[in-house]
Formats: sequence, C-alpha cells, structure tokens
Amino acid sequence: MLRAHGLEIPQTLEEACTPSRAALIVYDMQVGILRQMKNGEAVSAKVAQVLGAARAAGLRVFFTRHLSLPKQVMGMFQFRMAMAWQRRPPFLRDSPGFHISSDLAPLPSEAVFDKITMSAFEGTPLDIALRDCGITTFIIVGVATEIGIEPTVRQGADLGYIPVIVTDACGAGHEDAGQRALASLRFMGDALFTTAEEIGRILRSGPEASP
Repeated sequence: MLRAHGLEIPQTLEEACTPSRAALIVYDMQVGILRQMKNGEAVSAKVAQVLGAARAAGLRVFFTRHLSLPKQVMGMFQFRMAMAWQRRPPFLRDSPGFHISSDLAPLPSEAVFDKITMSAFEGTPLDIALRDCGITTFIIVGVATEIGIEPTVRQGADLGYIPVIVTDACGAGHEDAGQRALASLRFMGDALFTTAEEIGRILRSGPEASP
C-alpha cells in the first residue's frame, strides 16, 4: 500500500478490494435487457459467480435497474432516448422486462436503485450511500458495457472512487462497441480490470467484513 501525506493509496486489486471498503454494483441485469443480448446467459453466470463471492466476503451489494417513464411525464431527454431505442420495449415499472433476473434476485440486505440515466450515479442515492459506508472502491458487473458501465465508471472515478471492472462479467449489446469502451477506459487509467475468477479468489482470500 502506497502511503503519502497521511493517505493510503491502493496500488493493486488486493489492496483496493478490502471488503470493508469495497462494494459490488450489479448494473441493470434486467430480464428485458438480457433477452436482447446474444450471450445473456453466459454473462448472467459470470455475474452470479461474482455476486456469490461478494456475498460470501461480506461486501455491500447495490443493484441498479433502468426505468422508463410514462410518456405523460417524459422530458426532452427521455423522448430522445425513446426514439433512439424505439425498437426496444420500454422498461416501465412492473412490466415483465423491468425486473432483475430471478437467478440474481437481490437479498433483503441489499439495495436496489432505479434510474432513468446511463450512469448509476446520476440521479440516484448511490454516491451518498457508498460514502456513508466508507466505501472507496466499487466492483462493477452487468450490462451493457458500452451503454451504462462506461459512464458509471467514468463518473465514479471523477467522484473519487476506484472502479474495478470485471470484464467477463460485463456484457455488451454490441461487441465491437463494448471492446472500444473497455479500451478507452484502459487508456484513461482510472480503473482496475479483473475477471470473475480472479476477483473471486481475491475476495475469498481477504478478511471478511464485519456484518
């Protein structure tokens, strides 16, 4: 651990992912989104693997869901998004596609935040919830890399967090766009990158967080 001016500055995954200071964000693993993906089942399996490791290690877990507003209360941004996605069904509250996949069902001890934006931090309580728990690192899994995970990682880094991207547990709606998003994030240098197997090993070997 690098220390400077009274600060601890994590340099490795092991240092960044101390359970008491790390949280897992499960991004938009909703039925309607997974149905649109060619490899939805494979991504779900990897997300479940990371989720299981995070729960066993005592990490705090936060789920997000994308929410479409009724037309009567949509604004300009929402209409533009609807037109861009006009071939996709809307994610209205309590519609079949809105719900998180049943094999990843949140526990009563875990939080679920709904959002109408791409970044999980914009317009949600996520930032204050993480800060209130003393979280400095978030591990992110889910879909889609090029649509929501990239802006979440970028905003999270700007807010002072260490983002950890589990690459094989992050699915892309468009594979080339997903790879470009990861390449751009690697170039920026703010995030750490890992796999479901590696992060599971790190979490299993670390001390468990206090309940």
